[in-house]
Amino acid sequence: QVQVLESGGGSVQAGGSLTLSCAISGATFSTYAMGWFRQAPGKEREFVAAIDRSGGKTAYADSVKGRFTISRDSTKITVYLRMNSLKPEDTAVYYCAAVKSWSPALRAVGWDSGSWGQGTQVTVSS
Repeated sequence: QVQVLESGGGSVQAGGSLTLSCAISGATFSTYAMGWFRQAPGKEREFVAAIDRSGGKTAYADSVKGRFTISRDSTKITVYLRMNSLKPEDTAVYYCAAVKSWSPALRAVGWDSGSWGQGTQVTVSS
């Protein structure tokens, strides 16, 4: 069974940066596409970014495009979400997910059947 574990959340002032990390175990990392989602209080979970199995294709939500970067390191079996120019509206619990099949055209589709982490809190103060 695939286990997903996020880390790296915290509190930062607006304009600051954070890097989230996500590792998986119990599965071959290179066979999974990885994604980041977030859920703010009182709001539905939303897609943030995703990267395919090879690391060659990515997709981003319009709200984070140009500020966030998703990447993966197969040697460390970890996917990262580098978040720059953070805004108070980026405050949320960030979740990492792993799925076997994904392409950028799918964006948020197909992740419900994947494996999810417990989430890590990101708080951006103004």
